[in-house]
Amino acid sequence: MSGHYLVTGGAGYVGSVVTAHLLGAGHRVTVLDDLSTGFRVAVPEGAAFIEGRIQDAAALLPDGLDGVLHFAASSQVGESVEKPEKYWGNNVGGTRALLDAMREKGIGRLVFSSTAATYGEPVNTPIVETDPTIPTSPYGNTKLAVDHMIADECRAHGLAAVSLRYFNVAGAYGDFGERHDPESHLIPIVLQVAQGRRAAVSVFGEDYATPDGTCVRDYIHVADLAEAHLLALKAAAGSTHLICNLGNGTGFSVREVIEAARKVTGHAIPTESGPRRAGDPAVLVASAERARQALGWQPSRTDLTGIVADAWAFAQQLAEAAR
Repeated sequence: MSGHYLVTGGAGYVGSVVTAHLLGAGHRVTVLDDLSTGFRVAVPEGAAFIEGRIQDAAALLPDGLDGVLHFAASSQVGESVEKPEKYWGNNVGGTRALLDAMREKGIGRLVFSSTAATYGEPVNTPIVETDPTIPTSPYGNTKLAVDHMIADECRAHGLAAVSLRYFNVAGAYGDFGERHDPESHLIPIVLQVAQGRRAAVSVFGEDYATPDGTCVRDYIHVADLAEAHLLALKAAAGSTHLICNLGNGTGFSVREVIEAARKVTGHAIPTESGPRRAGDPAVLVASAERARQALGWQPSRTDLTGIVADAWAFAQQLAEAAR
């Protein structure tokens, strides 16, 4: 059955891909985004668009919504250390305003874009949802605080909610992909080197206890991620708050990512060695068993070369459009 859903942050990377999937499934979609980091051109055709902040949700939410998918947030770990007040205001204060507006309008379903940063330094590999949550940054702190706030809302007011904690999202979906400015994610940075926009890729630490000495991360294709959000909408029920990790369950090292990009692009992609970055764990890999069981989710785009190839096609598309 089709519904009408609000996507906050739907002009951003993951939000735009989820919006496209919702539209493809026959749903009505309204995107709410202040365009501070998103792009109006990234809002898929067919979605209604409201330019505004989630802090003003009480005045902006349309009537007749069947649920909300919440992506709007400040998300740079380094910036959160320098400007924690921005993160508490946007991520926690903004979500509080959104929950208040949802309660007033009787909107009973929420899917929240959470993060693996809520775990901090992992105590187990792969990470499971019952592992300790000890964030190491204000960004992680605020996302965990929102998870707690949502849980309280479910218990007190009957909200049905699912928090999806993802690891490294990558790839692209047709006309929708990653275009952060500044860019901080490994795959698009590597591809910028292939495009001649950077001289080299910095490899931060080559002496970790991993097969090739570089950090290992769990990369999930953005289209697989989007499919999980649609499944989470169906799974949200009762006065419950379900938390699920999303990941492939397999990690790829920094060097493996660079090699995959060399294969896909045909470029040499020079590297330069750098020191370890403070707080960078050697391995971050998710167990997504709960998502498989509770949501019926199974990622299908798990090949690293394929993930990089989709990201490369989108990067080249952006470069062509800029000429």
